[in-house]
Amino acid sequence: MMRTRPLKVALLGCGVVGSEVARIMTTDAADLAARIGAPVELAGIAVRRAGRPRPGVPEHLLTTDAEALVNRGDIDVVIEVVGGIEPSKHLILSAFEKGASVVSANKALLAKDGTELHAAAAAAGVDLYYEAAVAGAIPLLRPLRESLAGDRVNRVLGIVNGTTNFILDKMDTTGAGYSEALEEATALGYAEADPTADVEGFDAAAKAAILAGIAFHTKVTAADVYREGLTEVTAADIASAKAMGCVVKLLAICERAADGESVTARVHPAMIPLSHPLASVREAYNAVFVEAEAAGRLMFYGPGAGGAPTASAVLGDLVAVCRNKLAGATGPGDSVYTQLPAKPMDEVVTRYHVSLDVDDRAGVLAQVASVFAEHGVSIDTVRQQGRDGDASLVVVTHRASDAALSATVDKLRALDSVRDVASIMRVEGE
Repeated sequence: MMRTRPLKVALLGCGVVGSEVARIMTTDAADLAARIGAPVELAGIAVRRAGRPRPGVPEHLLTTDAEALVNRGDIDVVIEVVGGIEPSKHLILSAFEKGASVVSANKALLAKDGTELHAAAAAAGVDLYYEAAVAGAIPLLRPLRESLAGDRVNRVLGIVNGTTNFILDKMDTTGAGYSEALEEATALGYAEADPTADVEGFDAAAKAAILAGIAFHTKVTAADVYREGLTEVTAADIASAKAMGCVVKLLAICERAADGESVTARVHPAMIPLSHPLASVREAYNAVFVEAEAAGRLMFYGPGAGGAPTASAVLGDLVAVCRNKLAGATGPGDSVYTQLPAKPMDEVVTRYHVSLDVDDRAGVLAQVASVFAEHGVSIDTVRQQGRDGDASLVVVTHRASDAALSATVDKLRALDSVRDVASIMRVEGE
């Protein structure tokens, strides 16, 4: 039998995602009630400016006083889609103190203070859910936390930022340069007016921290994640990848060390073989590849951003926490029992693609090869082209540590025969 007294929901933020959440809660109220077992009532919507037009959003619910809305005392669930660290953190902690569960899409806050927020939720006996914080509509965090709870996840490899994937896809398929591809992404609404968080990898790094923490049951913050953006990726890099049968993607990579004693989390551009499932992820889509001991290889794919897709994940969490409220229970909390340290990037081992501009004369290749050997970096393949005194060498290594490769590159730059180290890119997915 359905409960007649509604569960009251406060919505913080009414931008692209928040307005979709409000619209779906209003238009699909009967279906949501049937799935939950009780009606859900949108009790108020906190916004920065109340006067802006918001089609489909009930105006009488709008307020600029988020603090008062959260602290009303009759709110069962707070949905936070404001973003940023403050005032979001303060509002979420206030919600917990008032006995409200929280659904959030705030990747930056969760990557920075997720452990503290989980502890506060546990102390208050309420839920903190955030499926929408990573990969938009793709069901990812709950499968990692629940479906794979009995398995050992060793690696998570993914495309978790739609803007950067769109840019790299356009560079690959049309031959556009970075600036041109970014301009198109901005015109289509995939990139913000200030795209720094996306193109410099901050957005993906926050998501990598969340993924690593859940996958490996340890505390990982955004500060633990090595980060490179894609602003230095050139058309020449894209062409080199094609020559190798690869494509360039901005990847979030989370790995458990072979000895099980540490983890790594990193975000950077990398070449991946066309045979890898992630290579075919196009446009602004996201995909995450999970490797677990018993389950094997799993791939999660779908729209990673946008109002409606992200609202879908938010509402999925809303249904879950409302069901928990009715049952007088809470869902799985933070699982950080392993307390594994994050390994520094210098110790990370991977393959590398190194492009050098060199003098076109005898002995240069041998000189370059000796520098790689001196630092214990084994060469897999070399491609050489030369004309009119100039030449290019493209070296692909076997697996080597970042520290060893850095020392090799420093020595190469000191050679008279090496005019420039044109580019360095990691090779993943093999």
